[in-house]
Amino acid sequence: MTESAPVITAQLANDQIDGSSGPLLPNMQAKLMDPITGKEITSYNTPGELWVCGPNVTIGYLHKQKETKETWTFDEQGRRWLHTGDEVEVRRSEKGQEHYWIVDRIKELIKVRGFQVPPAELEALLLSHEIIEDAAVIGIHDDYSGELPKAFVVLKAGMKASKEVESQIKKFVEERKARYKWLSGGIEFIDSIPKTPSGKILRKDLRLREKNKAKTKGAKAKL
Repeated sequence: MTESAPVITAQLANDQIDGSSGPLLPNMQAKLMDPITGKEITSYNTPGELWVCGPNVTIGYLHKQKETKETWTFDEQGRRWLHTGDEVEVRRSEKGQEHYWIVDRIKELIKVRGFQVPPAELEALLLSHEIIEDAAVIGIHDDYSGELPKAFVVLKAGMKASKEVESQIKKFVEERKARYKWLSGGIEFIDSIPKTPSGKILRKDLRLREKNKAKTKGAKAKL
């Protein structure tokens, strides 16, 4: 993170695990916070927002008091904690090291009738389908549920989008996930998922795409 200038964890040469971000760097402190209750999570394998404290962490955003107040918190000991916005689990390795695993982004969690739906969980499931090359999931507005999961799907070469394929994918998810995690927001087939050079999904681009689509529909309705 830029705010941590820029490293918090790193893999160890003698204790590497695929998918892990590694243990904390020296002089760094961390804790996981429940985003709903605001209480600290002290058990392993339990997701929460990662807060970090250390000499490399910046003191705030220049001329942005509101954003600074929302992102940093002082505790009773005067330590300044950075809210990373990452949903993280701490898991012990076979060698006893505490490894940090990034599960999702707190701000990207989809909230369906009060239930939290991690987009990465649905994306991982979709990528396991034999006809799907790539996928991304965002939350779209719904008056009743608040949000609903919508999937953007890239099909493998030779596959063509159709209502039958859409129904097949929806059924695939419904057979494996709780009802509030179903793709009730729909499925849209696209040529490629927008990503950063490092491979991170640009959900904001997908949300903007959805917003513009809604505006176009509204304009047509007025006509």
